[in-house]
Amino acid sequence: MSGTGSGGFSFHSTKAIVCEPNVVEGLGARLVSDFGKVFQIVTDKGLVAAGLVEPLCQSIVEAGGTYVIFDEVVADPPADLVLKAKAQAREHSVDAVLGLGGGSSLDVAKLSALLAKSEEELDDIYGVGMVKGERLPLVLLPTTAGTGSEVTPISIITVGETEKKGVVSPVLLPDLAVLDAALTLGLPAHVTAATGIDAMVHAIEAYTSASANNNPISKVLAQQALLLLGANIEAAVKDGSDLHVRSDMLLGSLLAGQAFANSPVAAVHALAYPIGGIFHVPHGLSNALVLPHVMRFNMPVCGADYAALAPLIFANLAQVPEERRCEALIDRLAALAQDLGLETRLREVGIGQEDLPRMAKDAMLQTRLLVNNPRAVSEADALAIYQAAW
Repeated sequence: MSGTGSGGFSFHSTKAIVCEPNVVEGLGARLVSDFGKVFQIVTDKGLVAAGLVEPLCQSIVEAGGTYVIFDEVVADPPADLVLKAKAQAREHSVDAVLGLGGGSSLDVAKLSALLAKSEEELDDIYGVGMVKGERLPLVLLPTTAGTGSEVTPISIITVGETEKKGVVSPVLLPDLAVLDAALTLGLPAHVTAATGIDAMVHAIEAYTSASANNNPISKVLAQQALLLLGANIEAAVKDGSDLHVRSDMLLGSLLAGQAFANSPVAAVHALAYPIGGIFHVPHGLSNALVLPHVMRFNMPVCGADYAALAPLIFANLAQVPEERRCEALIDRLAALAQDLGLETRLREVGIGQEDLPRMAKDAMLQTRLLVNNPRAVSEADALAIYQAAW
């Protein structure tokens, strides 16, 4: 088994977590009592139009607070968007920042809360542990069961045309994560599928991470996450109106987030980033496209770990002989993506074979992630994985 934490480890997570359907309707009283009177709500125009932001706004007003909405978040948010959110937060002297949405909204909320209070420049804090200042109080409310951003110390931003950079610091962990399954009820099946597989990738990569901080707590969280996600993802995609299923998916995503926040992800994410950055394929789908191929590449090094996870994700794989379980898991994960209606080939999302060498070169820039992969990845390896996925 990869790292056990016997050499010492640290574990950080969000201070408080609330998991309850429809809890947002009464959240204002807690927000005003704990964090202040004036809130910035960071979200996107689609969620505002769908009415998902309204209950939070109403709850704040009923509790005697006020709010401003920053609804300009887009997928793969660029750096200038973060600076606009910061400018709004400062202009209105907000007491706290609330992020409501998918991973992009939560990532922008984290940096708005930090930069609105800290004097740091965004360009100075990319990387691990570069944040020196403090942030405003921060509450995150995910509307997808995928990124786990509500319990991770990471914000991913698009810099320039296509490059993704991360700000990684415990300062970005929010004061409160709110899991309200009612916020995920309207999620389309395709998004439910892609974000659900994203969460599974987080747990799988955390469990097998070569990070020196891979630890027993992350491993247990990853296992529990995969139990919940494996048991519920197909039901969530086929019938998105089941609150219990949606709650289990949200919790699975959060547990996976806690796992990889402390035992970081690796080559699946490193190879997914050029797919998202260059071709604007959603992050969860980018991960799903390369997952089975990276796992096949890693198999010689961590096949036993994959075999151990197999019956947690797909209960009937417990009947498969242990020596065949790893291969069976990879096949089943590939089939799952197809069964859930996701594209399974790079060519299906507009990527040409001639694009693969550039993507392999770009993936090599993700050293923060590649260092955690159980098997070293060269540019030639990355190209071979992309070719297998094409």
